[in-house]
Amino acid sequence: MLQKNNYTMTVIIVFFILHWYLSLFSQTFFLHRYAAHGLFTMNKFWERFFFAFQYLMQGSSYLSPRAYAVLHRMHHAYSDTEKDPHSPHNSENVLEMMWKTKDIYGDILSYKVEGEERFTKDIPTWKFIENLGDTWVSRLSWGVAYTLFYIAFVPAGAWYLYLLLPIHFLMGPVHGAVVNWAGHMYGYESYNNNDKSKNSLIFDVLMGGELFQNNHHKYPTSLNFASKWFEFDPTYPVIKALSLVGIIHMAPAKA
Repeated sequence: MLQKNNYTMTVIIVFFILHWYLSLFSQTFFLHRYAAHGLFTMNKFWERFFFAFQYLMQGSSYLSPRAYAVLHRMHHAYSDTEKDPHSPHNSENVLEMMWKTKDIYGDILSYKVEGEERFTKDIPTWKFIENLGDTWVSRLSWGVAYTLFYIAFVPAGAWYLYLLLPIHFLMGPVHGAVVNWAGHMYGYESYNNNDKSKNSLIFDVLMGGELFQNNHHKYPTSLNFASKWFEFDPTYPVIKALSLVGIIHMAPAKA
C-alpha cells in the first residue's frame, strides 16, 4: 500500500510540474516572444502547431494571443505608470492586480478597447482555436479533466494535493501574476529603464526567463532575456535549437 501511495503521489507531482513548465513554455515562447514581440518567424504549419500546443497546455486558462499581445505591448509602452494594465505599483495586492488585468484583457478580447495601431498590428490569429479556447465549455471540460486525474491518482489521506487544482485551473494567469508582480517588485536592476522592472532571479528556472524583467524592458527585441554573464534564460537554448532545425527563423522584432 505504501509503495502504491508513493507511486500515485509521484504521478501527481510529475503531472503538476509538466503542466507548469509546458504551459509556461507556451506562454513565454508563443504568446510573449512570438505573438507580442515577433522575435522570430515560422511558417503557417508551425504557427498553427503552436496555436494548438498553447491551447492544449493552457487548457482551462487559455489566453488569446491577440489579447495577450495587445495587453503586453501596452505594458511596455506604459510600464509602471497609471496606464500600465498590470503594474503591481497600481494595486494593493496581487489579487487586485490580477482582477484589474482580467478586466482589461476582457475588454481587449471583446473589442471594447480597440487599441492603437502600434499595439494591434502584426499579431498572429487563428479564430477556430481562439474561439474554442475562450468558451466556457472548453474551460470547464479542462477543469473537470484535471479534477478527474487527481481523483484517480491522489493517494488516500493526501487530501492536501487537491490544493494544487486551482493552480491548474488558472495556470496562465498564475504565471502572469508571478512575472508581473515579482518582476516589478523584487530583485536587482542592471539598467535604468525609468520604471520599476527588476531581475528577480539569476538563474530563472522557475519562470523560463520571464523574471528577467529589467533586462527585457531594456532590450525588448532580444531573444535572450538574460544579458549578464551570470544570468541564464532557459527558454533561449530551446529557441536556438528550434532555429537550428528550421522550425523557426530569427527575424527583426515587430514590437
